[in-house]
Amino acid sequence: MKMRAADPSLDAIHLRNLIGASPAFQGAIALIRRFAHSKAPILIIGETGTGKEFAAHAAHYLSDRGDAAFIPVNCGALPDALIESELFGHAKGAFTDASRARPGLIREAEGGTLFLDEVEALSPRGQVILLRFLQDASFRAVGEEHRRHANVRVITASNVNLRRLVDRGEFRSDLMFRLDVLSIEMPPLRERADDIALLVPHLLAKATRSEGGNLKSVSLAGLQLLCGYSWPGNVRELEHVLLRCHLQSDRAIIEAADLLNCSSALTDSACHVKTMDGSELRKEKLRAAHEVERRFVEHALARSNGNISEAARLCNMERGALSKMAKKHRLYESALPGAAAPRASAIAS
Repeated sequence: MKMRAADPSLDAIHLRNLIGASPAFQGAIALIRRFAHSKAPILIIGETGTGKEFAAHAAHYLSDRGDAAFIPVNCGALPDALIESELFGHAKGAFTDASRARPGLIREAEGGTLFLDEVEALSPRGQVILLRFLQDASFRAVGEEHRRHANVRVITASNVNLRRLVDRGEFRSDLMFRLDVLSIEMPPLRERADDIALLVPHLLAKATRSEGGNLKSVSLAGLQLLCGYSWPGNVRELEHVLLRCHLQSDRAIIEAADLLNCSSALTDSACHVKTMDGSELRKEKLRAAHEVERRFVEHALARSNGNISEAARLCNMERGALSKMAKKHRLYESALPGAAAPRASAIAS
């Protein structure tokens, strides 16, 4: 397979939906980049809403298979009786409803990536079928006599610990070992709360592109409210809250009250805000404003490999304005022309 030359600008494009500067999240991004060019299976682990499919997308498009198909499959939606037909395809007349031949998902993914989400939902029969395919990448379509050989890379994802399922006898250990060759763990949002400051403008811009209207922002009090919540639904839950606010609020700046109107689950965080006195609130606002701006610049430079002109383009900002912010936070040396990448502190601090 032909190797593609590394291109930092393409890296930024393929990773554009994976937003965060926390050490745990950047560690996951580093593994995605490292594992992308391997032929071995990848198992992506993480709670619901942490971005497992985005990670799988990135691993595919950063790889040498990026020009071929990426075929996502939700294992929980595969009917047990038809799992072989869905994966391997079938010949015309192979069974009662087979009025025409169908190639199957694996042949659709030929040369590319087959992404099996919620792999823990496979039935015992489905686990055996997948294990048999993984042993030598060969399969036989239903109703055909000859075997085919597939050239696909398999990436799986699970929101539960497969080893615990193995211990309980709910998942085959031999299949787990086949899948868990390279593993990436996507951290929950509660463990990278500082990244919320980076996610909010990204998700609001996404809502604007999807729904129309003017681009909105969140006030500092609103941001503090968001950062104080545990987000059991992770980034997906945050995205839905901001989407509702984008649609329901007529103001350019989304306030804490708007957020509360869009999510009753934020009430506990609001209670924490109410216990602060005026002086504490002012200090917290200043600290939050400084931190939001610093992490925004850090992340922009990380996405552009230290190229400030490219970072300004990605952020839809004037180059001079971003350069001024970088100087303010002493990040400018990482953005000088010719810099290979931002300083480590500008990514992982």
